[in-house]
Amino acid sequence: MNKINLENKNILVTGAAGFIGSYLAKRLLKEYPSSTIIGLDNMNDYYDIRLKESRLEELNKYNNFKFIKGNLADKEIITKIFEEYKPSVVVNLAAQAGVRYSITNPDAYIESNLIGFYNILEACRNYPVEHLVYASSSSVYGGNTKVPFSTEDKVDNPVSLYAATKKSNELLAHSYSKLYNIPSTGLRFFTVYGPAGRPDMAYFGFTNKLIKGETIKIFNYGNCKRDFTYVDDIVEGIIRVMQGAPEKKNGEDGLPIPPYAVYNIGNSNPENLLDFVTILQEELVRAGVLPEDYDFEAHKELVPMQAGDVLVTFADTTPLERDYGFKPSTSLREGLRKFAQWYKEFYM
Repeated sequence: MNKINLENKNILVTGAAGFIGSYLAKRLLKEYPSSTIIGLDNMNDYYDIRLKESRLEELNKYNNFKFIKGNLADKEIITKIFEEYKPSVVVNLAAQAGVRYSITNPDAYIESNLIGFYNILEACRNYPVEHLVYASSSSVYGGNTKVPFSTEDKVDNPVSLYAATKKSNELLAHSYSKLYNIPSTGLRFFTVYGPAGRPDMAYFGFTNKLIKGETIKIFNYGNCKRDFTYVDDIVEGIIRVMQGAPEKKNGEDGLPIPPYAVYNIGNSNPENLLDFVTILQEELVRAGVLPEDYDFEAHKELVPMQAGDVLVTFADTTPLERDYGFKPSTSLREGLRKFAQWYKEFYM
């Protein structure tokens, strides 16, 4: 592995006003004041724009932050950023997220996740970088039934367009690593949650509905399991991975062996959806978001599976522990407690 020092570097973070992107940018700005963090985001209105604006406001407090409003699919903007800043490390987190939305709005996924990622790869080829780190997703495991999910598993059966675009990212990165010797690492994130997260995620959507007195739908009658991973754990994983790039070396044929790797970042502790909802409601009451006498049973509806959904997600993180000495450890209760407290401050 090739060690990378993040001091005095230009680091590009795409999706910087997004959930994970803003957390990552903020930590880099704090911990590496000698580096310039270039944040790109298109500030789209896929969800409540106020969230993105407030995250961006936080980042703009730092002198070493440069924000560029633009679209990943706009090749001209991407080329301009690389020409001007020549980033040493690129973390590509910009993507059209969400499985359900991909069923109704496929165009957004092709544009952002395929064309956008291709533009990043082309830029890394023309303006060589020390390391390209990019977000993949646990959704690439599709309907796999063998658990925990290992990066060694075959992932050729995506059950949503979103999953297919993320798998495509890994394939594209592999070919560019091979052809142009670009060190790249893909990270398969498992159900990321936390304060200032994405409102389309279950814990956030449930909270919005419960406050309005609406009913929440629990899919597959609550028999789904998710490997919920707290955002700080994800960011810790990304920062560690940024500092260790796959090594460049040639094979027996004299051609590059692709400096390419993929890791899972998950809590390795799948939680049943019903247990998750119970913890969430307890923490919402504790934070004063909901009244103590709230009748949860009256606001819960158990419904069948949805298209594009999977039964279980469960990360095998052994390789991450082995290579980077890190394993996520935030408990679901601790994470949801922080979310509930934030929700109270931000919305009430």
